[in-house]
This record gives sequence, structure tokens and C-alpha cells, in this order.
Amino acid sequence: MLPSPALLLSALLWRLTAAGYEEIPIAVNITWSSINFKTILQWQPKPSGYFYTVEIHGQTSDIKRKCIRTSETECDVTDLLRNVKETYTAHILSVMPAEMDNFEEPPFAVSEKFTPYNQTVIGKPEIKDYSQEGSKLNVVFKDPLTPYRFPDESFKSIQDIFQHDLEYKLYYWKDQSSGKKDVTTKSRNFQVSVDSGKNYCFYVQGIIPSRRENRNGQESMVRCTSAGRNILDEYGTEVFIILAVIAVAVITLAIVLPVVLCKRKKAKRARAEREKELLNGV
Repeated sequence: MLPSPALLLSALLWRLTAAGYEEIPIAVNITWSSINFKTILQWQPKPSGYFYTVEIHGQTSDIKRKCIRTSETECDVTDLLRNVKETYTAHILSVMPAEMDNFEEPPFAVSEKFTPYNQTVIGKPEIKDYSQEGSKLNVVFKDPLTPYRFPDESFKSIQDIFQHDLEYKLYYWKDQSSGKKDVTTKSRNFQVSVDSGKNYCFYVQGIIPSRRENRNGQESMVRCTSAGRNILDEYGTEVFIILAVIAVAVITLAIVLPVVLCKRKKAKRARAEREKELLNGV
């Protein structure tokens, strides 16, 4: 008994699809990029004639899918990594268009393991306020926020998650000097002794001492105090020179202008007298 045309067609489509899967490239150069627990997966190459689907596999959690049939080469998986102490791997599936899917397991590439708690980069703290009063430098800063929320919908800070594992370092030095000092705190403020009347610059950095990698976070913006700062410190020698040139020009103009005006007035008077003499002679 010969097989029906429909059966032959189904078999042919299955073979074509299976052959298509064999020819689909798998993802390469898979990387995790994570700052303050916002985590992006990236990979190559750009797909042509097929798509990618991301699967997140946790050691103790169910498989979750994200960026299903995407033509992009990155995927924000932050919301799938809420258990930040879990270790995850990502499977990047190379999949055919839906109309060509034969429900066979597509080829895929596997990322390196990733544990958010141990590997996310600590972002820049925000300097909220600072002052130098006599021999005391006071610095108040704010923790970076994470994408995760409390039940009241307010965002968790990195200190809410790391708690006692997180420390902050203040690096400070005399303005226009290269010798740095540092102090450590688990709070959100510093008070350090400095030389009275001297200007200081500083920045703050989060640190996880227990980590093997990514121990040091990103540095905050550098700020400088202005106690005892004179005009040369504040604006630089170039501005002082410009002001001096302007002052000389103004003084010169103040001297020269009356002389020029006086000469013009005398010349005008002499010209008027000559014209008068000529008229009298006529």
C-alpha cells in the first residue's frame, strides 16, 4: 500500500525542518552584564532566517523563558533573577520561524554560570551633601538603587540586599596633591579629620570584602571643598591673566580717550578760527 500524498508531504516538511535546524548557527560570545542587579544577556551573531529564545536555568528553580523568538542579540533577564543568591545558566536557543517549527529540540548554546549576589557590579554612590568645618570633613552619600522592590513598591537599595556584606570607602586627598588616604564605614556618612584651611577632594566607592571578583564598585563623582580657596585656586592662572589684560586695557582707554578728545576739540577750534579769518579777509 502506497503512503498518501499528505503523509509524504508531512515527511518532506519534517526532513526540511530538521535539516534547517542542523544548519542554524548557535549563539557565541555569551556574556552577562550586571550593575546593581540589573542584568543583561548579550551574544552573537545577528540572526538571519531564524530567531533566538532565552531560557534561564537555576540550580533550584524552574526553567523560565524570556525574549521568545527575538531577532535581537541581547535580553534583559533581571526579573528572572530575583533570588539573587541562586546560581544560573542561560540557554540561548536558535529557533526557526513558528510556521516551520517541528517541535524538535532546537540547537542551543549555554552561558557560563552567573550568581547575581557574587557578580553584579556595585554602581556609583551619589554624594548628597558635604562640608568642611575647621578640621572636619563631613560627607553624606546615597546607596545605588536596584530594580527590585519592596511590597510597598519602593525600590530596594544595594545595602538593603547586601546588608552587612557591604562597606563603603572614602578616598580623600589635599587639593592638587596625589597622596590619598581612605577610611571605611558601613553607614551612609563619613566624618574625617583634615588640615584646617586646606582644600580637599574625595570620592566614595562601595566594596564587598568577601568577594573573590568584582570586590570594588564604581567610583562616585569627585567632589572638592572650597575652604580657604582663593581666586587662583578657584579659577586658575589663565583667568587671572585675562582679567589683568582687561584691567590694563580699561586703564589705557581711560588715559588715552580724554587726550584724543582734547586734541580733536582743539583741532576743531583751530579750524573754526581759520575759517573765520578767511571770511573776514573777504
